Amino acid sequence: MAVKMSRQRFEELVSDGLDLVPEELLRLMDNVVVLVEDHGPADDPDLLGLYEGYALTERGQEYSGVLPDRITIFRRPILSICDTEEDVVDEVAITVVHEIAHHFGIDDKVLHELGWG
Repeated sequence: MAVKMSRQRFEELVSDGLDLVPEELLRLMDNVVVLVEDHGPADDPDLLGLYEGYALTERGQEYSGVLPDRITIFRRPILSICDTEEDVVDEVAITVVHEIAHHFGIDDKVLHELGWG
């Protein structure tokens, strides 16, 4: 059964998920914004999170003047797969770390191998 949770509380959990990332990695994050949206994209409504942009490993000298990369965490899809608030806390943290890893150029295969599926 899906968990009911206010957007404000969910956003607090996303902030808490960011706090789990080591400070030295957060300092390396460049030109990226973390957002919360209620729904996943129309073509993948069950998506929990999405990284859009140029991973740090793909940026070259020509990288300048671009809009920030976006990490979007989707509230309703996450709430729909969780049974308790504790499940939401865990899933948000996993999703935040997963999408930040994409910013550093780590792909899904490696993330799954590391247990961040």
